[in-house]
Amino acid sequence: MNTNFYSLTIELLVGFIALLLLTKVLGKTQITQLTPFDFISALILGELVGNAIYDKQIGINYVLYAVMLWGLLITLVEKVTQKWKRSRSLLEGKPAIIIRNGMIDREELKKNNLDLHQLQNLLRNKDIFTFNDVAYAILEANGTVNVLKKSLQQATTREDLSLSPTRVTLPMTLISDGEWIVDNVSQAGMTIDELSNKLTKGGIDVTHVLVAEWDEGKPLYLQLNRAPFIKTITLN
Repeated sequence: MNTNFYSLTIELLVGFIALLLLTKVLGKTQITQLTPFDFISALILGELVGNAIYDKQIGINYVLYAVMLWGLLITLVEKVTQKWKRSRSLLEGKPAIIIRNGMIDREELKKNNLDLHQLQNLLRNKDIFTFNDVAYAILEANGTVNVLKKSLQQATTREDLSLSPTRVTLPMTLISDGEWIVDNVSQAGMTIDELSNKLTKGGIDVTHVLVAEWDEGKPLYLQLNRAPFIKTITLN
């Protein structure tokens, strides 16, 4: 029993030090810019080391061999992508513009298996709560979204302009992919019937609405799947 604990301790220490050194050699991008390939390689590396440590028939030399060989393969891939640029999109993925000039690109969303709810979540992680604030949004290879806001939404603060603070409201999505979000409509203090009438008067069929966002005190912001692609409707 004592021998088993001793062997396990040594293997864990060796595996830990080897992984630590490998991380230092590969650089911080393995952690901070995790691409799908990096994610898979990290899983496999962890599995290799785990099996090597807990399999009684495998010793320290196998732990070191597994770590070093996998590290060599990852380094080789990095060198290939640096030397042959065309290989980058295949091995690392490439960014996709999913909002362009304020317009949501549905085809790019489909290509990247991303729906509107996931996109909204990614935007909220960037402190953006309405599509109306976005000029461009780029889905990076590691799954994050970087955003360029419209000029009127960029970094000047009310304090810079010596303005008094105003009440902040949370925008809500009332329609998504042609379907009403009933709970949000209710929370906004409206009914589907009255909103449907507003859309009908504006010559809009709900099935043609890609997304409709409501922000208290502002017109209803709409993106449609046919011309005119962007439209606003006054609710008062």
